[in-house]
Amino acid sequence: MSKAIREVYGTVLAELAEKNKDIVVLDADLSGSTKSAIFGKAHPERFFNMGIAESNMVATAAGLATTGHIPFVNTFTVFLTTLGLISTRAQVCYGNLNVKFGGAYCGMSDAFDGSSHHATEDIAVMRSLPNMTVLVPSDAASTRWATGFAVEKQGPVYLRLSRDVYPDLYDENTSFECGKGAVVRDGSDVTVIACGLLVHKAIEAAEIMAAKGVSVRVVDMYSVKPIDKELILKCAAETGAIVTAEEHNIYGGLGGAVSEVLAWGGAGVPTEYVGIQDTFTESGPYKELLAKYGVDANGVVAGIEKVLVRKKK
Repeated sequence: MSKAIREVYGTVLAELAEKNKDIVVLDADLSGSTKSAIFGKAHPERFFNMGIAESNMVATAAGLATTGHIPFVNTFTVFLTTLGLISTRAQVCYGNLNVKFGGAYCGMSDAFDGSSHHATEDIAVMRSLPNMTVLVPSDAASTRWATGFAVEKQGPVYLRLSRDVYPDLYDENTSFECGKGAVVRDGSDVTVIACGLLVHKAIEAAEIMAAKGVSVRVVDMYSVKPIDKELILKCAAETGAIVTAEEHNIYGGLGGAVSEVLAWGGAGVPTEYVGIQDTFTESGPYKELLAKYGVDANGVVAGIEKVLVRKKK
């Protein structure tokens, strides 16, 4: 059954805290939206509403981490990775402290609040920070794993969480691993490497292309940092063309990370980038925004068709 991954995140965090008394949660006055309120209701003595003071919230979490706590800081992604960045960089990452970041409403999922609330550069920001792990779950099962992994992993971890409901992709017994991706649909003509919502859009696009006789492999790159170099190079060698797909600026995000691997591995294959084309976004219904900025199934189809033309040359 499809679920909003922020709901899964809040629920799992509360469940994990039943056994792990070191977990504490901080929120910047948005706990109803981030769903950290689920934790707050279950464990009020370990929940702190820091108000609209993101930098201070992260700094407080850094202090808590030095005393043995496992702090999870929560707010909208755009505020966490901008207003919270100075403390994230200078205190948490510099000190390699055990702070976890729950970035809610990633991409354009806070649709009607427009560009001031859309997060389209957060992957680029967070993956550039030393010591930071970056995970982008694509459904309930991967969100459950990512939240549990963040508790066990020593050091900073960023979870990119959407407001939207994601269809189920994995069953609850699926094994995940940090630094790995998963082939969720096999194919031989081209590989689409996607994260988050765009994994589902890539599967839709693959079905459209199958009707045209094109075999599309789809990879869920749920771990963006560290990233699965081996899988990326394997897909490049086996399918001869790569499309990256993300609800993020085409610069610095998943596309950039995949391209770094292709260059490092000497894989000279045609590559296309499906994402927001280096522009600010606007207010509107979420589905319409995804279509306008080319990050829906049709956008992925267009990327596949472009890369196939280049592959034939």
